[in-house]
Amino acid sequence: MTRLSCFLLVIGLCVGLSYAKWNEKNSVHFRNSLGRNNILKIKCISNDDDLGFHFLRPGETYEFSFHDSVFKTEFFCDLWQGPNFKFHAGFTGYEGGGLIVHYGKQNFWDAREDGIYFTHGQKTPKLEYKWE
Repeated sequence: MTRLSCFLLVIGLCVGLSYAKWNEKNSVHFRNSLGRNNILKIKCISNDDDLGFHFLRPGETYEFSFHDSVFKTEFFCDLWQGPNFKFHAGFTGYEGGGLIVHYGKQNFWDAREDGIYFTHGQKTPKLEYKWE
């Protein structure tokens, strides 16, 4: 191979790999780690989308993915659990966009008996919200 061919191959690989990362969607994940027979009810909305209600049995997960807007991307989420869904927590499930557009960002939310835990996946989840 000539030097020019090697150079073009390396450039092509770098551009292809960086495009894959730049095109990767962000995602929000929910897990029901509540006690037996305790259904988790989830509703998330943004300025552009209402994702509807989702019901998870213990051990089940729900996730959605999207690209950041160059303006601002926010998903507000409400979770309910317990008898007649009397326990509630409302919070921003994802925030991004604006000056810093994210690619491949992951938010993991874990509903437990004592509250809602959060991590980006690299560290141990921390308690972020208590049930009200």
